[in-house]
Amino acid sequence: MGAVTVSWIDEFESRLAELGEASLLRRRRVVVPETGARLTVDGQSMLAFCSNDYLGLAGDPALRAAAHAAIDAYGIGSGASPMVSGHSAANAALEDELAAFVQLPKALYFYAGFATNASIVPALVGPGDAMFSDELNHASLIDGMRLSKARIQRYEHANLERLEAQLAASTAPRKLVLTDAVFSMDGDVADVPGLRALCEKYDALLLIDDAHGFGVLGPQGRGVLAAAGLTGAQASRRVIYMATLSKALGVAGAFVAGDAVVIEWLLQKTRSYTFATAAPALLAEAVRAGLREVAQPQGDARRAALQARIAQLREGLAPARHPEIAAVGWQLLKSDTAIQPLIIGDNAASLQLMDALREAGLWVPAIRPPTVPAGTARLRIALSAAHTEADVALLVDTLRRLAAASLPS
Repeated sequence: MGAVTVSWIDEFESRLAELGEASLLRRRRVVVPETGARLTVDGQSMLAFCSNDYLGLAGDPALRAAAHAAIDAYGIGSGASPMVSGHSAANAALEDELAAFVQLPKALYFYAGFATNASIVPALVGPGDAMFSDELNHASLIDGMRLSKARIQRYEHANLERLEAQLAASTAPRKLVLTDAVFSMDGDVADVPGLRALCEKYDALLLIDDAHGFGVLGPQGRGVLAAAGLTGAQASRRVIYMATLSKALGVAGAFVAGDAVVIEWLLQKTRSYTFATAAPALLAEAVRAGLREVAQPQGDARRAALQARIAQLREGLAPARHPEIAAVGWQLLKSDTAIQPLIIGDNAASLQLMDALREAGLWVPAIRPPTVPAGTARLRIALSAAHTEADVALLVDTLRRLAAASLPS
């Protein structure tokens, strides 16, 4: 009899078991929106602190009405890539409005944020060029860097002295610095003026991913560049601004904006733009409605409500006032944004805390490696203008109760 051949496909079961033993298996939940910040999760009504819908626009009546009207005018799908027949009048109008909103010369609208970053980086640099990346950048930027085949140099999170040393030592003909604006798992904000100054000094381009700041930061929610006063007449040709439309805008997709010549180059050379079907007009019209909501006075009211909930949570979990939080070893990272990470440390412990909160009717996701560094498993508390004062008070009280219950008696 011949030898029994073992295929590598048989390894998947054991590899999945290893993930389970390390508390790294992930599970999808089936959700149905309710009102406010509530979701039905696997059939259970829960108060959710897991959504990036920072301004509560995902279910807004104005956005719903815009999408319904667009279906009547355009139908459902876009039919083809933007380069063929998918660039609808709605998509074209949206690009003009996005550029005007962020006060940059030109914008390009994409169907998805991950695909945007993964494709614009290889369109900007290639073999022989150099990239300089904050070590906590989002996976989409990391994948874009890998696809580009340019040399990757990572610098310690937010360490501009290290970045400058790397830039000064580089002899590459083209240099690209990449950074999140608001870091998605820590919630802190990049030093955009400092980064721009280094790029001006060392002839580099700066790609900023403002997925979690657009709509929330800056005057009228115009984003991290506007917050730093680096738009309009103060805009730099070296800065390429990217943001998603699925978070504070409550819809889907992304855009990139900047110097008109650079954006035209990206239009010509970005593979996920050329070879993917365009976003449907119904989404573009919903985004246009979201932009109007964000820019109007009610947008300021939503941002003020969000800031009030951030302050309430941070005060409620402050170790000085509530020592049980510190005593159990949990650490709330410093963040002034809607992303409030509570570091637990151990993977299994973070899952246990998530499950305890779920039993109390609260959905707060546990985030584990490789999304975050080993030993820093956490609850990622995402706040929204849709949360009420009572919602946040319930979360704070429940966390403090669970912390006290876990202390030695």
